Amino acid sequence: MSHPKIICQNVWKLYGPEPKKFLAAHGGHPDLATIKENGYISAVRDASLEVYEGEIVVLMGLSGSGKSTLVRCMSRLIDATAGDIEFDGQDLLVATEAEMIELRRHKMGMVFQHFALFPHRTVAENVAFPLEVQGVDRETRHARALEIIELVGLEGRGDYFPRELSGGQQQRVGIGRSLAVEPDVWFLDEPFSALDPLIRREMQDEFLRLQSTLHKTIVFITHDFDEAIRLADRIAIMHDGLIEQLGTAEDLITDPATDYVAAFTRDVPRSKLLRVRTLMGPVSADAEGEVDGQAKVAAVARQVLNAPGPVRVVEDGEVVGSVTGAQVTEALFADD
Repeated sequence: MSHPKIICQNVWKLYGPEPKKFLAAHGGHPDLATIKENGYISAVRDASLEVYEGEIVVLMGLSGSGKSTLVRCMSRLIDATAGDIEFDGQDLLVATEAEMIELRRHKMGMVFQHFALFPHRTVAENVAFPLEVQGVDRETRHARALEIIELVGLEGRGDYFPRELSGGQQQRVGIGRSLAVEPDVWFLDEPFSALDPLIRREMQDEFLRLQSTLHKTIVFITHDFDEAIRLADRIAIMHDGLIEQLGTAEDLITDPATDYVAAFTRDVPRSKLLRVRTLMGPVSADAEGEVDGQAKVAAVARQVLNAPGPVRVVEDGEVVGSVTGAQVTEALFADD
């Protein structure tokens, strides 16, 4: 596995009078009832996670769960009350404001739901703006802007103004602007939630295409589980500021760590998440045909259900087990 790009350990963000003293007075780990009784608001509670290089970690939760606050702590747009946050081995909580400005300018890209394009600047000028802030010369930043405009699928629209673009196209400009500095880490806070469903799906496709090319380390916030399933390597589910569970979508469905996670994922279609290897049994001598162990159950259900008996499960050219129609049926209809 690649090395961690971001490490958060026991991060707290409390709002109220002298929150550091309050935490210290309660051993650094007050429970939620104590926090509320004392008039504090717990935006983030004791959050720990690692984000690995090239990985997409999606933060999920209902409104007020703390996901946006945690991302803002990661980028030090707000200061955590307690805990440790490292970025490439650098302790962000002791970094000076000047050091943080440099990190944000050169190593962090950020895209928010409301991406605030400059209406009086063209697409190219909007995309190039972070480079202008860095002091990059006009010719260089314009050339870079045109490269990015092509990358995000807006070739030929560099001279357009935001008002001449659709909502999805405007969001692409916002994404392009965040990529101008070639960031090491990309923070995206519900970037597609304001788009209609068809455009949202197109933007998810575009995002995955960009990631396959750029291999960025990404922290992505959404409240949409379908979106999380499509995009995430791992998903963190947050509730009342606490990370209830961090794992793959399949982990969350098959082995929820808490009742809250179980309830949160209850309506997610299992067949779209579960891999064949999760269902399979031992190798069967009378198995016929084969399916990929990493394939989703929904993708191979017809083949397995139509087979006269068990079907071999293969990974990397080796038979690793077998799967039956009964196992697939159970996965398809377990929630009915």
